[in-house]
Amino acid sequence: MIYKSHGYDLDLSKITRLYPAVIVDVHGEFAQVSLEWADLNGDKVKLSGYVLVFDFDPLGEVIKSRVELSFDTKEELFDEMQRVDEFVKTQNC
Repeated sequence: MIYKSHGYDLDLSKITRLYPAVIVDVHGEFAQVSLEWADLNGDKVKLSGYVLVFDFDPLGEVIKSRVELSFDTKEELFDEMQRVDEFVKTQNC
């Protein structure tokens, strides 16, 4: 089940985690936080962008195989999440 986006061929059958995140800039240090955290604390930090993270490593192991699709807006992120959802639904039919 290969999903193509942003120049990547992502084998969704091998994903161990898939999640959205917000990139925040805190005094020049960048970190990923949850969408919920950003909604509650976005006025205290600079929001730098959004990512949809595809992890392919087994849970609990060092992350070696991760793809992050970057977006400028939450709407773009949500649109991509919807496309992934629709793709998965069509593959499981």
